[in-house]
Amino acid sequence: MSELEQNEAVSVSSEEAESEVFPTDINAATTLVGLFGWPVTHSISPQMHNAAFAARQMNWRYLAFGVPPDRVPNAVAALPALGLRGVNVTVPHKQAVMPHLQHWTPAAEAIGAVNTIVVEEDGQLTGDNTDGAGFIADLHAHNVEPEGKRALVIGAGGSSRAVVFGLAEAGVDSVKILNRTVAKAVDLAATMQSYFPETEFYSAAFPDDVTGSSQDADLIVNCTSLGMEPRIEGLPWEENVEFREDQVVYDLVYNPVMTRLLQLASTDGAKAIGGLGMLVYQGAIAWEKWTGETAPVDVMQQAANIIFERR
Repeated sequence: MSELEQNEAVSVSSEEAESEVFPTDINAATTLVGLFGWPVTHSISPQMHNAAFAARQMNWRYLAFGVPPDRVPNAVAALPALGLRGVNVTVPHKQAVMPHLQHWTPAAEAIGAVNTIVVEEDGQLTGDNTDGAGFIADLHAHNVEPEGKRALVIGAGGSSRAVVFGLAEAGVDSVKILNRTVAKAVDLAATMQSYFPETEFYSAAFPDDVTGSSQDADLIVNCTSLGMEPRIEGLPWEENVEFREDQVVYDLVYNPVMTRLLQLASTDGAKAIGGLGMLVYQGAIAWEKWTGETAPVDVMQQAANIIFERR
């Protein structure tokens, strides 16, 4: 076989393998779920979820719907009418959908945002938030047990609320929240304190208190966008502050896979974890809520890896 024929064979084999991971067939009996956001063209959720449906040989498909902000009420109301079993919700709609739902889970209520809507059998809509649970699931996948640990969270936005909720629910001893606008950190700490009175919550200024806060932390979590593509030089840390070998550093940023923060942590011997696993697990939890089946997390992770290898 010539080199050209070999390359063509490899190409065909690769395409066949990916066609098995990413199915495209949809028919009149297909059950639909999806994603609401604006925009949604960057999302890898369709590939992850559809790979899971293919692995389970389920006639379900996941579609991405770009919903303009002024159409959110109409889009949510249409879910039961169109027969969808649920959707994920991403920016900027995570708060906007909430008034249009009949029920919220405790997680959605505490976090103040919905990333998953479940259409119940009677057509009622339940809003949930799987981000915190997805974060904790990924920690467990990396053999990190948050119970009893002292956590340091950088940022006080929406993702921070989910992470802090997840940490408190998982039984951390304390959470310290750093943010440029300290008032937002204070507000987040106070909100979570009302839900978890046994957990200690603190707030302080970023980046001023990085040095003083770093030494007491067992688990450090970046919930900011610093270091994300295309501004990969961003750093949610003080570069001269070293990490300990017994610390765990988790960066919610997953593009690039190895951020500057994780590079520094790894160089110092700390355990460094990127945020792609959280994306996979939060999606897997939503998948299970819609289908009632156990999600093939390994398949969803494989799909996510393929997408990022292409980029």
